[in-house]
Amino acid sequence: MKIVSVTGGTFMSNENTSAKTMSSRIAYSFGAFGHDMFYGMLSTYFMMFVTGHLFSHNSPAEAAKLVSAIGVIIMVLRIVELLIDPYIGNTIDKTNTKWGHFKPWVVGGGIISAVAIMILFTDLGGLTYKNPLLYLIVFAILYITMDIFYSFNDVAFWSMVPAIAFDSEERDKVATFARVGSTVGGQLVGVIVMPIVLYFSLSANGGTGDSRGWFAFAAIVAIIAAVTSVGVGIFTHEKQNELRENKENTSFGQVLGVLFHNDQLMAIALTYLFYTTGVTLLNSLGLYYFTYILGKAAMYTTFAAINGVIGFFTVMFFPALAKKFSRRKVFITSVSIMLLAVIIYAFAGKSVAVATTAGVLFALPQPLVFLVVLMTITDCVEYGQLKLGHRDEGLILSVRPLLDKFGGAVANGVIVVTSAAAGMISGATAASITPHGSLIFKLVMFLVPAILIIISFILYLKTVKLDEKRHAEIVDELEKTWHKTLDGTDEHPVIETPLDGAVAFMAPVDGQLEPLSDVADHAFASGSLGDGFAIKPTSNEIHAPFAGKIVATFPTNHAVGMVSDNGIPVLIHVGINTVEMQGTGFTSFIEKGQHVETGDLLLEFSFNAIKRAGKDNTVMVAFTKNAQSPEFELHHLKDTGSVTINDQVLEVK
Repeated sequence: MKIVSVTGGTFMSNENTSAKTMSSRIAYSFGAFGHDMFYGMLSTYFMMFVTGHLFSHNSPAEAAKLVSAIGVIIMVLRIVELLIDPYIGNTIDKTNTKWGHFKPWVVGGGIISAVAIMILFTDLGGLTYKNPLLYLIVFAILYITMDIFYSFNDVAFWSMVPAIAFDSEERDKVATFARVGSTVGGQLVGVIVMPIVLYFSLSANGGTGDSRGWFAFAAIVAIIAAVTSVGVGIFTHEKQNELRENKENTSFGQVLGVLFHNDQLMAIALTYLFYTTGVTLLNSLGLYYFTYILGKAAMYTTFAAINGVIGFFTVMFFPALAKKFSRRKVFITSVSIMLLAVIIYAFAGKSVAVATTAGVLFALPQPLVFLVVLMTITDCVEYGQLKLGHRDEGLILSVRPLLDKFGGAVANGVIVVTSAAAGMISGATAASITPHGSLIFKLVMFLVPAILIIISFILYLKTVKLDEKRHAEIVDELEKTWHKTLDGTDEHPVIETPLDGAVAFMAPVDGQLEPLSDVADHAFASGSLGDGFAIKPTSNEIHAPFAGKIVATFPTNHAVGMVSDNGIPVLIHVGINTVEMQGTGFTSFIEKGQHVETGDLLLEFSFNAIKRAGKDNTVMVAFTKNAQSPEFELHHLKDTGSVTINDQVLEVK
C-alpha cells in the first residue's frame, strides 16, 4: 500500500484505493456471471432435463410417476431448506477468517455445489431404471447437499455488497457491475444450452438432444461457476469501517426476531416473494413454450441471445436511472412494462416474431427490478442496525436468495404438474400436444404469473417506504454513534493514562466560531452528542486539534472520530446532512488506528460541492463522553469570533 506523508500525517494513495475498488467490481461481476449461469441451469434447464430425458429408459407410465416424484421431492426439499437459510446467513455473519466473513463460503459453496449438480445431471449409472426407489433416495440426498452449499455460496455472495461498498451510490455501482455479469450469465446459459446439448448428443431426438448432451452442458456451466467463485475469493476486497463494527452478535435464537422486527425488510420481502414466484414461473416455461407450443426449440437460442444483449445494456443504465428518477419510479415503470408484455405474450398464438417480441419486452426490465430489490434489502442492514441494535449483513441478505429459491421451488412443482397435464414429457413433440393441453399450459404460463406480479406491485406501493434519502439519514444517525455500540456500551479499550493538567484544543479549521447550540443539526445542537462548538469555515482543510489516535473513519469522508493521547474522545463532523453527498467533494488523509500530531491534515472538502448539493458546510465538534473515557471538563476560551488552526479554542481539564 502506498503511503504519502502529509504535514506529519499519512494517507492512502487514491490510485491504489481506486485500483482495489475496480478489481473488486470486476471480480464480483465475473462471480455474478458464473453464479447466475449456475442458477439459470438449476432453476430452468434442470427440470427440462428431468422431465424430458432423465427417465428415457423407463416406460412412459413409470417415467410420469418418477417425474412427479422428483418434482415433489425438489419442492419439499427447497421449501424445508428455506427455514435453514436465515441460519446460514447468521453462520456467515459469525465467520471470522483472514479472508473475511464471506469469501470462504463463496468459494467452498461454489465448488461443492458445482460437483453435486454435475452428478445430478446423470442417471447415477442406470439407477433410474435398475432401482428407481433407491435412485429417488440418493437423488434427495444429493439435491439437499447441493442446495445447502449453493445457499452458502448464494447468501455469502450477495451479502458482500454492503461489505464492498457502504453508501447508496457506490452500492448501486457495485451491484450494477454484478448485475451486468449476472444478466450476461443468466441469459448466456439460455443461448448455449441447446447448441451444447445437440453438439454433444449422440441423438438429436427431434431437436431436444439426449442425456449425454445435457450432462456436457451441466459440466461446462458448473465448472464456470466454480472457477468464477474462486476469482471472487482471490480478487474482491471487503472494506472495514466503524459502522460495520458497531454491532453485537446475533444468537441463533434471535435470528427470526431480527428478520420479523425489521418491518421494511419484511415489506420488500413480501413484495419480492410474489414477484419472483411469478417471474420465475413464466421464465422457466419459456423453453417449453418454444419447444412444445411453437415447435421451434432451436429459435430459443436466438430468443435468449436477444434477451442477453438487451439485458446487458438495460442494467448498465441502472445507476443513472436510479439517480435521476429514484429506485421507486424505476420499479413501478419496470413492472408496468412487464405486465404489458405478458398480455402480448398470451395472445402471440403461433407467431414466433410476436412471442419473441413479448418475451424480450418481459425480460427487459427484470435486471432493474432485481437491483431495486437488492439495494432496498441491502439498505435494510443499516435500517435494522439503527432500529434493533444488530448489524446482520449475511442474515438480512439471505432473505433475497431465500425468496428466489421459494419461487424456484414453487415453479418447479408447478412445471412438473403442468408438463404432465399438458402431455409435455419424454417423447412428446409440438405435434403431439392437444389443444386442451396447450390451453392448460398457457393459463399457467401467463395468467398465474400476471396475478402474482400485480399483487407484488400493490404491496410495493403500499408498504415499502425505505428509499435512498431515508437510508442516507439512517447512515448519518449511525455515524453519530461512532463512539458507542447501539446497546450503549463503549467499544474502545480502557484508557489508563490519567489526565495531566489541561489539554489544549486547537481549532480544527479556519473560520467563524459559534455556539454548538446554534447549528441546524438537532443531534449536535441539543447536546445529545456532547458539549462542543461549531465553526463556519473559511478554509477547506480539517486539521488535528490535538495529538491522538484516529478511532473512527467513515466511507463518506465527511467526519472523523479521534481520541487524545489522554483518552478524550471527540467527533469532528463537516456539514449538515452531507452524508447524502455520499463522499462527493470529500477527501480523507488518514486511516483508522493512525496516530496524528496537532495540526496534521485530516480531511479536505469542497465548498462548491457542498453548495451544489444544497447543504450547510458548518463544521461541528462534539466531545463524546462515554463509560470508558476519563472524567473531564471543557473550559471554553472563547465562544464567538474569528479563529485559525493556530488558535486554541478551549482546554480540557
